[in-house]
Amino acid sequence: MSRTPPSPSALRVAELSQNASTPFSLRPDAESLKAIAQELGLTSVRKLAFEGTITALGNTDWQMDARLGATVVQPCVVTLEPVQTRIDAKITRLFMKDYVEPDEPEAEMPEDDESEPLGQWIDPAAVMVEALALEIPEYPRANGAELGQVVYTKPGEIAMTDEDARPFAGLAGLRQKLEDDKD
Repeated sequence: MSRTPPSPSALRVAELSQNASTPFSLRPDAESLKAIAQELGLTSVRKLAFEGTITALGNTDWQMDARLGATVVQPCVVTLEPVQTRIDAKITRLFMKDYVEPDEPEAEMPEDDESEPLGQWIDPAAVMVEALALEIPEYPRANGAELGQVVYTKPGEIAMTDEDARPFAGLAGLRQKLEDDKD
């Protein structure tokens, strides 16, 4: 068993107090923020704070409760303009000694997505980066940015639009035409 931590923020489980919560507070420096932004495919991470506690849960398991605060900048999916997003999230992770991985490679996501296997170390920095990756918007949009409608067709043919593809869109017009024919 290695006594060398995998990262400077990692806490050795054997040294955590069973009777009291162990607090932690992470505020990465500018160089670390740049590395995190690059790892997550962001333009930049301007602020990042991860603070919380690790508490014994029974005799063998541990619970991490923390607050994640961040300001991230990423490109708009429509215009590529920078979009700034403020993230404030409550993060909970359960580190379970008897955690069982699903056997199938493509298993359904379990209801309990906060549980992880308990190892020799608990690394708040790794949880921070993972939580940030899960919290950033997948498709950020700048204010007023909208996807236009693009229509393709063969030369000489009439292009089919989204409106044309709706099966009941023309029924109102047909109904009106039938009523007009009756008069």
